[in-house]
Amino acid sequence: MELFETIQQEYAIRALIASSIVGITCGILGCFVILRVMALIGDALSHAILPGVVVGFMLAGHSTLAIFTGAVVSGLITAMLITWIQRNSKTKEDSSIGIVFTGMFALGIIGISWLTKKQGIHLDMKDFLFGNVLGVSNNDLWLTALIGLFVILCIVVFFRYLFITTFDPVIAITMGISTATMHYFLMFLLSLSIVASLQSVGVILVVAMLIVPASTAYLLTDKLKIMIIISAIVGFFSATSGLLVAIVLEIAPGPTMTIMGVFAFGLALLFSPKKGYIINYLREKKRKQAIDVEDVLKAILQISERNQLSLTLIKEKLGFSESKIERYLRKLRNKELVEYNNNTISLTEKGNKEANKLVRAHRLWETYLSDKLGLSYENLHEQAEKYEHVLPSEFLDEVEEVLGHPTVDPHGSPIPTTEGEVIEPSTITLNNLGPDQMGIINADQELASELWKMGISSHSHLKVIDNTNNSISFAIGNYSYKIDKELASKINITLIEYKLARQD
Repeated sequence: MELFETIQQEYAIRALIASSIVGITCGILGCFVILRVMALIGDALSHAILPGVVVGFMLAGHSTLAIFTGAVVSGLITAMLITWIQRNSKTKEDSSIGIVFTGMFALGIIGISWLTKKQGIHLDMKDFLFGNVLGVSNNDLWLTALIGLFVILCIVVFFRYLFITTFDPVIAITMGISTATMHYFLMFLLSLSIVASLQSVGVILVVAMLIVPASTAYLLTDKLKIMIIISAIVGFFSATSGLLVAIVLEIAPGPTMTIMGVFAFGLALLFSPKKGYIINYLREKKRKQAIDVEDVLKAILQISERNQLSLTLIKEKLGFSESKIERYLRKLRNKELVEYNNNTISLTEKGNKEANKLVRAHRLWETYLSDKLGLSYENLHEQAEKYEHVLPSEFLDEVEEVLGHPTVDPHGSPIPTTEGEVIEPSTITLNNLGPDQMGIINADQELASELWKMGISSHSHLKVIDNTNNSISFAIGNYSYKIDKELASKINITLIEYKLARQD
């Protein structure tokens, strides 16, 4: 009841109207500030107007118009100084901003100290720094309203120019739009908004009114016009709710407005449908689970080719707990990819094709990483695992096209077709290969040991150089080898075949 009585007072009504205007104006303008990465400049201008306020006061006393004019001029001088230092020295932009705004702010503090001591005038720095919205006069309210209306009108009229210079300054220049002019125009509007916000939140917190609502809106949409509307609403909410809470709790309104804005940002950060932390966490969890399910499906195929399927073997291969594997098996069963009853596991026809598609993706990526990026065989498997789940099948078809439709991977294993069918590759003994034919060594353990002593490893890629009556010469990488025909007749070779010519 006390709150309703308070907000019916004339000073409270003025404060509520002024806060609303400031919240909406700063929210709208703030969208361009954060999209142009000008948050630091906004902070700088909010501090740098202090000398202008002092000069305006020295010339015309408590005249609202004089203080307003001085503050705006001071803001424009600051913007030009920052640009001049940046262009005429090797100083970085952020350093230029820091140098100018601290220097201007220090000048303002010195001016206020001089006025206080020499002229006997009392200026309350606390109100300047943190605002005093409950002390807004009718003149202050009119000035705030006119500034707000002017800023919003300028953004509506020059929206096209602000849009193009914000997102693509190069195209703006080709269209004959001066990006420098629009930059200084935005600095002018920014200075106006800061002056309008002085009485409400002060120079320290005005940057929050510019950045927080716009940052909140940025989390909620990717469209600029909608972002501006949302930012204006959040700015209005922050200012009005902050003022009401401050009245109820009898605390400073300026900081409370900022806290309400940060609260709104926190909600957006957590619950935004596209960029919120919780949504991203759930999306990532779902993606990881889908990858795990696919890994289980692929593991079933690979284990069934060698052993009798069991939960234990799947657990040993993937390192998952039995409860997790059982949960994933039930998901696969619901998709009709596996049959799972009483610990009996088998792939359905549909599941076999889907599993082979995963194997196809893995082996194509191994081939690409080996042939195009020169990755060593030892690292192929781990790297291919990262890509096989995340890229669409259309992209995988392009990879296959680039590779020339290979039939085997770097280890000599067959690459399934797009339909998930496996065609066993052609195998021939080394002694039957002719010059320039290529293949992959596929030796048993005993023969592999013998080849290892000669410096030849199983699964190596070779290219035949010459085949004579008594011996055969071939190259593996940069090394050449020559062995007799008897040994060559024992070495099985998986032929590397291509439907299209390689473009190496």
